[in-house]
Amino acid sequence: MTENAERVKRAVLELPENERAELAQLLIQSLDQECDANAEAAWDAELERRLKRLEDGSARLSPAFEVLAEITNKYK
Repeated sequence: MTENAERVKRAVLELPENERAELAQLLIQSLDQECDANAEAAWDAELERRLKRLEDGSARLSPAFEVLAEITNKYK
């Protein structure tokens, strides 16, 4: 990290939490400027596929507490 970036980092860390959160959001948004059209299209297709399975009843649904218990048991 450059000296300038280190100076900015120290100054930012002295700000109140709400101002740091605002800056963090701004920085993250500045990194998300470019959108991968292929990725967007792939996500759109996946969402459509999942919606169709929900609508036609072929999706296997589980209550959240069961899914979370499975994950917890798997990674203990």
